[in-house]
Formats: sequence, C-alpha cells, structure tokens
Amino acid sequence: MISHVRVPSAVPLLVVAGVLLSPGPTHAQTFGANAGGIVTQAALQASRDARAARRFDLTLDDAVQRALERNLDIAVQRINPLVQDMQVATANAAFLPFASSGFGVNQRTSPNRTLFDGGGLRGANIINEQGNYDLGVVQRMKWGGGQYDVTWNSSRFETTSIFTTFNPSFGANMTLNYTQPLLRGFRTDPQRTQLVVQRINRDISDIDLEETIVNTLANVRLAYWELVYARAAVDVQQQALELAEQLVRDNRARVEIGTLAPIDVVQAQSEAALRRQLLAQAVQTLRTNELALKQLIVGGTSDELWDAEINPTDEPQIDAPPIDLDEAIRGALERRTDISRVRQQIDINDAQVDNLRNSTLPALDVVGSYQLTGQGGPRLVPTGSSFEALFGGAGGVIPGGYGDALDNIVDADYPFWSVQLQMTYPLGQSADKAAYERARLQRRQNEAQLRRTELQVAGEVTNAAIQIEAIQERIEAAIAARELAEEQLRAEESKFEVGLSTNFLVLQMQRELAFAQDVELRAIFDYQRALIEFDRTQRTSLGAAGITVVGGGGGGVAP
Repeated sequence: MISHVRVPSAVPLLVVAGVLLSPGPTHAQTFGANAGGIVTQAALQASRDARAARRFDLTLDDAVQRALERNLDIAVQRINPLVQDMQVATANAAFLPFASSGFGVNQRTSPNRTLFDGGGLRGANIINEQGNYDLGVVQRMKWGGGQYDVTWNSSRFETTSIFTTFNPSFGANMTLNYTQPLLRGFRTDPQRTQLVVQRINRDISDIDLEETIVNTLANVRLAYWELVYARAAVDVQQQALELAEQLVRDNRARVEIGTLAPIDVVQAQSEAALRRQLLAQAVQTLRTNELALKQLIVGGTSDELWDAEINPTDEPQIDAPPIDLDEAIRGALERRTDISRVRQQIDINDAQVDNLRNSTLPALDVVGSYQLTGQGGPRLVPTGSSFEALFGGAGGVIPGGYGDALDNIVDADYPFWSVQLQMTYPLGQSADKAAYERARLQRRQNEAQLRRTELQVAGEVTNAAIQIEAIQERIEAAIAARELAEEQLRAEESKFEVGLSTNFLVLQMQRELAFAQDVELRAIFDYQRALIEFDRTQRTSLGAAGITVVGGGGGGVAP
C-alpha cells in the first residue's frame, strides 16, 4: 500500500507555451499554415500571460484559511444569523411592556336654564374647566399567557357651579387589571409560538452557516487537488510530447542513412502533432481549474491572488488511517447538518402542534380588577339656610390640593375590587380541531422522514467508505500498469533500434504509457476526492431533507 505519492513537479505555463512554440521539422507541418498560426498565437498569448502573472505558492491549509476569511458565499451566509436575531427581537417585542400617556384640557360655558343648573339665584352662566393626565403600562406575560394593565389618571376640575363641594377638584385613580387564561392560552398562544419558532430559526441559521462553511471548504480542497492534478497532467503530456519529438528526430536520422522508410517519419510527426494538441488541452484545463480555485478563496477582483499564478505546493498523501465505519455512521447521525436541521424543524412542528391543540380548548379566563380612588382640593363648608348659603360655601373653605388625592391612594381609603370568570366554547367540530388533527398527521410523517434521512446518511457514509477502499486498489493496479508500460516502451524501443520492431508499435507503447500515467494520476486524486467526500458525508449534505413544516397559528417559519 502506498502511503505517500509524489506527483511530477508542475510545469510553469511559460515552459508549456515555449514547447508549443518550439519549431518542428519543416516537412512535419501537417496542420496547415492557418492551423499552425492559430496555435502559435494562442501559445504566444499564454506565454505573455505567464510572464505577466505573479507566482504565488499556496498550501492547502493556506487555501482553506483564505476561504474562511474571504469566500463570498460564507460572507453572505454569516449575515443570516444577524438577520434572525432581529426576527427574534421582533417576536420578543410582543412581550415587552408598552407605556401610554395622554394629556388634555377643555372648557365649557353653559347657560343657567333652571334653578338646579348651579348658577345660583342670579342665573349666572356655568363655566367648567377640566384637565386630565393619563399614564398606563400594558404587558403580556410569557409565563401563563396573562396580561396586566396598570393605569394612573389625574384630573383637575373647576367650575362656577354652586353645587360643587370641591372647587377646584383634584382627582386621582389607579387601576390594575389582570387577565389570566386557565385553558386556551395558558401553555402557549400564537405570540409565544412565534417567539419559539423564531428562536429555532435562529439556530437553523447557525446550522445553515455551518453547512455553507463545510461545503465551501470541501469544495476548496477539491479545487486545490484538481489544480495539482491538472499541473501533473501537463507534465505527463509534456513528457509524452518529448518522447514523440525524440522519435521524430530518431526516425529522420534513420531515413537519412537508409534504414527506415520516410512514411515512418510522417507517422512520428503525426503523433507529435497529436501530443501538442493534448498538451494545449491540458494547459487549458490547468487554467480553468486555477480559476475555479481562485473564485473560492478570493474576496473580489482586487484580491492579490486574482491576477497571480497559483502554485500548489502540497502533494497528495495516501496514509489515511483504517476506517471505523460504525463510528463514522454514529458521528454522522450526530453531526450532520441536514439531520440537525430536520430535528430543529420537527421542534418547530411540535410548537405549531401545541399551538393548534391549544386553539381547540375552551377559553376560560379569570379577570381581576383592583382600583384606588383619591379626591382632593379646597372644600366648601356650607352653612345657613338660604340656597346660596347652603351651596355657596358661606361657612368657609377647608384648604386642600392634589396631595390629598395622593394620600387617599396611598392609604387605600376608597378601594374597589372585582373578580370575573369568563368562558367561551364553540359547539360542534371546529376548524381548529381539523387543523390540529392534520398537524398531528404531518408530525408523524416528519418522524418517518427523519428516519428515512438517517438511513440515507448511513448509506452515504457507507458508500463513501466503499469508494475509498476501491480507489486504494485502483491506485495499486494503476501503479503496476504504469511500471509495466514503462518497461514495455523501453523494450519496444530497444527492439526498434535493432530492427526487430516497427515504428507503429513504438508509437503505440508511447500512447499506452501516457494513458497509464494519466490513469495513475487520476486514481491518486480520486482518492483525495474520496477522502474529502467521506469527511463531508459525516458533517453535512448537499441535498435537502424534504421535511414539511406545519403551518398555522405561529407565524412564518423557515422552509
């Protein structure tokens, strides 16, 4: 078993472009003048790009760190938990105390129509002046679903009517009302359900962020190793091109001394032209893979890496420890983000089901009220027997003010309290009961979906482990095949030199060697991909879980 594999050192783009520009034999230009010009221009442009590019050595750990700091998908996803914090604050606002206040003054002048209007025997107009100030606090309670309402009312009333004992009159009232549900709304209600849902959605946003980070870093690792593979593939095609061009030179020398037919030179030239084309394709793949990695680890076109040439310096390692499949499956069932999301969404469903069940209960509320009243102001003392003496305060005035009203409140001189029990109940099968039964069925369906998701996770982890074991065997077979291809090529070249083989067989052995080298490289980097996939399947998933979220009663929820 191979524990460490060293891939050929990557060939800079400048060298590759120089190979593409290297002149071949004058009688080997089989592509035609136009085709040769296109290849030359493309190679020249690649050479210029290579000269202009800044070479940047990059390890896999550096690429991962750059992605954590600069990847735009992660940057976007990091904002979602902050948005959900605001959603939680919005839902929690329903349980904050709300204060209210008001102030008003008015004056009214009324004619004195009868003796009892208060204008006295002289029939003066009645002038009433009133001012009031109100202050109140209302708050819903998270526990028990109750609500209290505290109000304070202050007033001042002054009149020219002789029937008023306190003039001006100062009043104060403090009222406390509390409503406590005993059935519907005791355990939960739409507002509390909404708060629970938003808090769970906040946790789901953290799960989504974790999933984005895990998948992005997995993609970074994959892109890094694809870039390493692309550079190694360029080296393989470069080596194949050198072998083909060496055969062209050797065949031309044999033609000149008369030991080989000219047609063999043409065959070798055709093979060399094919190798140039494959090398150009390998360079294109290299540039494409480099761009794919850059898009994952830069924060924009102004990033220092955007215009630089990335040189991956790490080499693939094949020294993974033995796989404990049972432990891997258990860990995946605990850590997988899709399973965590399903469980959170089932918690949302539970909250919605509780709210729908609550809505089927009768409304039975206890309403309590307690009130204190105060009165103050200058008090007229009646005396005598005449009408005006009786109501006009001929006996004098007892001084007073707003403080007397406050003293009445503090001493609870004039209390009032009441307790009421209110109940409402729908007759027959209500829509709330039907919605509740539907939600229960969906809850059972989601539990089955969770078990199906867990089974799917176990299958994905198992399949990823199988892939690792299979690729390890592929690598061993590919190394053996490449070594045999090298021996066959050397043997065929030796026989060709002494006239015991043909030009065609040598070319065929060169193709088989290039193919075996590419297969070996692909197996090595498929192993890296399999390791990354095995790690990802234990932590996150690229697919959706398909859980249905129960609707109704608790506000919007995350899909």
